[in-house]
Amino acid sequence: MKIELDWVEAYIKGVINMRMDKLLSNMGFGSRKEVKILLKSGGVKVNGNVIKDAKQHVDPIVDYIDVHGEKVEYREFIYLMMNKPKGLLSATEDSHYETVIDILEIEDQVFNPFPVGRLDKDTEGLLLITNDGQLSHQLLSPKKHVPKKYFAVIDQEVSAEDVKAFAEGVILDDGYQTKPGELIILSSGSESEIELTITEGKFHQVKRMFEAVGKKVVYLKRISMGTLHLDETLELGEYRELTDEELEQLKAPST
Repeated sequence: MKIELDWVEAYIKGVINMRMDKLLSNMGFGSRKEVKILLKSGGVKVNGNVIKDAKQHVDPIVDYIDVHGEKVEYREFIYLMMNKPKGLLSATEDSHYETVIDILEIEDQVFNPFPVGRLDKDTEGLLLITNDGQLSHQLLSPKKHVPKKYFAVIDQEVSAEDVKAFAEGVILDDGYQTKPGELIILSSGSESEIELTITEGKFHQVKRMFEAVGKKVVYLKRISMGTLHLDETLELGEYRELTDEELEQLKAPST
C-alpha cells in the first residue's frame, strides 16, 4: 500500500511523541498485547538500538524505526474512496448489520477511520472514509455548502416543472424547505433517469425531495462530493486511497 506523508506539515504541527506500543499497533503490527511480545523478542529497533520497553516514547518522524529490518513508515491520516454497495451501513460499527468499515482490510481499519457523512443502506456510490476529523467537518459543515451529486432512477416521468420546483427548494414532509437543488433530466418516461446536485444532507433528502413532488426513487447512487468524483473503475465494495491531486483539491478552500 502506498504510504504518503507531508513531512513539512508534520514538523509545522510539532514533534510527535508516541508510546512505542501505540505506534506499532496503529501501524498494523498487531494488538497492544501482540506488540509487547514483539518488543520482548528484540525485533524492534529505534535508530539502530533494540527497544523492548512498550512505554518508551518515540518520534516517528525523526526516529528511524524498524521491525525485523523493515522500516516503519509513519502516517497520521488515511483517505479512502469507496464505491459503496447496497446492504452496508455507513457507520463504524453496528450490532446487527455489516458496515462499510467491516469490509476494509485490517491494515486500514487500524487507523480507526469513519465514513464522511452517510449513504442510506440501499444507496450505492461514492463514500469517503478517513480519520481526518478536520476534513470531515469541512465537507459536512452546512456553512461550506459542499455540493453532492447523485444519479437516480425515478418511478415515473420527471418534468420541467420538477426541475423548477427543485431549483426553488421543495417542502419536505416535516415542513422544512430545502435549499435549491440542480435537477438534470437524463431521460424521461415511465421511468426517468436524473442527476441531482444538492448542498445539504438532510436525512433521506434525495428520496424525500422526490416524494415532495409525488415521485419515488427506485435507485440511488452518489457520484461526487465537492471536487471528489467516484472512480468508475471501482467495483461495488472496492476502495482505494485518494491520489495526492484528489486530496489537495478536496482540502483546497472553497471559492
